[in-house]
Amino acid sequence: MKTNYHTHTTFCDGKNTPKENAEEALKKGFSILGFSSHSLYPHSSDWHMAAKDHKNYFDSIRSLAKEYQGKMKIYAGLEADYIPEFACDFEWAYKDFSPDYLIGSVHYLNNKNGFFTVDGPLSEVSEGLARLYKNDGKKAVCEYFDRQRQMLATQKMQILGHADLVRINNGQLKFFDQGESWYKKELKATAKAAAKAGVIVEINTGGLARGRIDDVYPSVEFLELLRQAGAPITFSSDAHSVQCLDFAFDRAELAAIRAGYQEAAYIEDGQIKFYQLSGSLKG
Repeated sequence: MKTNYHTHTTFCDGKNTPKENAEEALKKGFSILGFSSHSLYPHSSDWHMAAKDHKNYFDSIRSLAKEYQGKMKIYAGLEADYIPEFACDFEWAYKDFSPDYLIGSVHYLNNKNGFFTVDGPLSEVSEGLARLYKNDGKKAVCEYFDRQRQMLATQKMQILGHADLVRINNGQLKFFDQGESWYKKELKATAKAAAKAGVIVEINTGGLARGRIDDVYPSVEFLELLRQAGAPITFSSDAHSVQCLDFAFDRAELAAIRAGYQEAAYIEDGQIKFYQLSGSLKG
């Protein structure tokens, strides 16, 4: 079973069209391809899909689904950004579009001193940590996970996106210690929140594909806590180009197995289903 629900296209910050992604996914043997443009609807940014393009996006993906019927299942989803002070309620914001699924993600940290994206360039994150948190990395990381838990408790979604994305720049900036007890406490609390929300947690290979981090996220340590809490997992490439549709899926599956998972979840026609892990995924 080869699936990916985290695919970006030219509707947001991806390099390829939906059609180009579908063609490549079929060649790579995908059973299911889900599209997930970045969305802040009814707002937008230079990397989120424009609010005015949402209807065209859903019409285009659903037309593509009909074209590939019988060959590969294609679903129209979104990666919805959660910003407590700014973003609208997911269910209310997207009700007119009836997305097949939503990925809920936290990219932004913000307060009275401004905002920054935790996966932004090193210079942006470094400057943001200094301006917003006076270089208190622990405070920034705790706030990041607290936002995820707020999102899980208040928003309706099917998939939790890149749950420890805040790690992506830590290898170079070293603004927190992943071995400290407070960090493990944040992971454990977030794992419990994900399980309680009933979401699927993606094992995301996007950081590997872009050479930003030599690991999947969540980390194996986080995955172990997620498994213990009872949260299911799926594999996502967070692809921004056709070349990365199944990037490092073998590493993602290995991480799942090391964390004790024996099966992975997938969404088909609105239903959550499972298949057994075998350690045989290639990508």
